[in-house]
Amino acid sequence: MKTQLSQLVTLMAQLRGPDGCPWDRLQTHETLKPYLLEETYEALEAIDNQNPSALKEELGDVLLQVIFHAQIAEEQSTFTLEDVASTLSQKLIRRHPHVFDPLKHSEVKTAHDVASKWETIKQQERETSTIHPSALDGIPSTAPALQRAYQAQKRAAKTGFDWNSVAPVLEKLREECQELCSAMTALTEETNTSSPTDSLKQKQSDVEDEFGDVLFSCVNMARYLKVNPEDSLRRATNRFMTRFRYVEERALATSQVLSECSDATLDQWWEEAKSLERKNL
Repeated sequence: MKTQLSQLVTLMAQLRGPDGCPWDRLQTHETLKPYLLEETYEALEAIDNQNPSALKEELGDVLLQVIFHAQIAEEQSTFTLEDVASTLSQKLIRRHPHVFDPLKHSEVKTAHDVASKWETIKQQERETSTIHPSALDGIPSTAPALQRAYQAQKRAAKTGFDWNSVAPVLEKLREECQELCSAMTALTEETNTSSPTDSLKQKQSDVEDEFGDVLFSCVNMARYLKVNPEDSLRRATNRFMTRFRYVEERALATSQVLSECSDATLDQWWEEAKSLERKNL
C-alpha cells in the first residue's frame, strides 16, 4: 500500500513537472474544486448502487484529488501529503482516546458514549482554535444546502436549542407551508394588478424566503425521523429518474411522442415503473 501511494505521489509530481501534462500544470486549488465535488458524488452513487467495483474506482478518483491538492500545496511550500496524513493521524488518536488510551477512558463503552465523547473533544478543539467559538463553527458555507441545514440543526440541538418532541416540528412545517401559500397568493395578486415594481420584486423574494423556510422545516423533520435529508433526496431523485426513463422507453416502444401522451397513459406507465421497482427490491 505504501509503495503504491508513493508511486502515485511520484506520478503526480511528474505530471506537474516542466515536462509534464499541460492541463495538470495549469490547475490550482480553486480550479480543482468542481472535480473534488464531482468525484465525491460519483463515489456516493457507487455506494447507492451497491457496486464494489465502481466504488473502488471512484475512491481512487477521490484519492487522486487529495494527492493533486497536496502536490500543489507542496509546490507552494504550505504543506505536503505527509503533513496531511500526520494531521489526520493526530486527529484520529485525539478523538478516540477510548481506543488509544483505554485505561484513562474506561467509561466509554457504547456507540452513544463514543458520540458524546467525540462532541466534547470537538467542542474543546473549537474553543482553542477561535476567540469566540460557536457550536456552528466548522460547517462549510459551500456544503450542499440540505446537508448544511441538517448539520446546523444537529449542532444547535446539542446545545439544548431544540424542540422537545416531534409534534411541534410537524406543526412548524404546517405553519411554514401556510405562510408559503399566503406569499404565493400575494405574489399572484401583485402580478395580476401591476407592472413590474419594487413591490413585485419584494413579493417574489418573500416567496423564495418562505420556500426556504419550508425546506428548513423539512430538514428538521428528517432529523427527528433520523433520516439524512441529502441521502433521502438523492435516493428520491434516483427513483424518479429510473421511473421516468421507463416512461420514455414505453413511449418509444409504442411509437408515441411523450408530450402528446394522455395523462392516463403516463400515469399507467408510471405505476408500471413503480411496480417493477418493488419487484426488484
